[in-house]
Amino acid sequence: MARVRVGTSGWRYPPWRRTFYPEGLPQRRELEHLSRRVDSIEINGSFYSLQRPESYRAWAAQTPEDFLFAVKGPRFVTHLKQLRDVGTPVANFLASGVLALGPKLGPLLWQLPPRMRFDPDRTAAFLDLLPRTTADAVRIAEGHDERLEGRAHLATDADRPLRHAVEPRHESFRDPRFTALLRAHGVALVLADSAGTWPVFDELTTDFAYVRLHGQDELYASGYTPDALDAWAARVRAWRDDGLDVVVYFDNDAKVHAPYDAIALAERLA
Repeated sequence: MARVRVGTSGWRYPPWRRTFYPEGLPQRRELEHLSRRVDSIEINGSFYSLQRPESYRAWAAQTPEDFLFAVKGPRFVTHLKQLRDVGTPVANFLASGVLALGPKLGPLLWQLPPRMRFDPDRTAAFLDLLPRTTADAVRIAEGHDERLEGRAHLATDADRPLRHAVEPRHESFRDPRFTALLRAHGVALVLADSAGTWPVFDELTTDFAYVRLHGQDELYASGYTPDALDAWAARVRAWRDDGLDVVVYFDNDAKVHAPYDAIALAERLA
């Protein structure tokens, strides 16, 4: 059966303390607290730096058995290298501990920078690099460089399918060659709502939908009205009824809207 999961992008935000997180809740228990209110979270610390296997293991241990994490690919791959010659950086990312999440590992998210234009050859080469299963990911991770020596996680508890999603932020990606590449590789095109900041790409390219909600009226800051949440719930319900798995992450974290909006959308979909 198709499955819908709703959560937030990240969980460690100072403004959430003593607002969404109760007074006196230790920081080390914030993930535990949020994971009892939503059933998926996007790990975004992996975007800024390579995490460690022990961190992924701890996050898996702190969450319920049926929980799912999406993991954001590193900005070194997407923003600094802009997908050029990234075989080793992708291997480093996969070796850094992502697979230690075990059955809680969900899609890998590749968020592209707004300045990056669509290049069909570069995009195709990058998509060719991506592992389709966790066993493929182990094989690729074995190509890590010296920075991961002594701290690499090079095992999977089972061979599972591995999903990917790409979030472009430049209008040039509105190109049929781009969506054709995504379809050929079974990669999702992220539907992102950014309060008009970046283009909206609203097209299904594989067997699951990946939605990122960055703010209804103000990027990262504004919440979603009940009418807006009703509309998103209707869209998600239609995808689910068509047999698509769906993940939705609220990224409007600046003013503590994200967790409340995620809970409100999940309640509409219950």
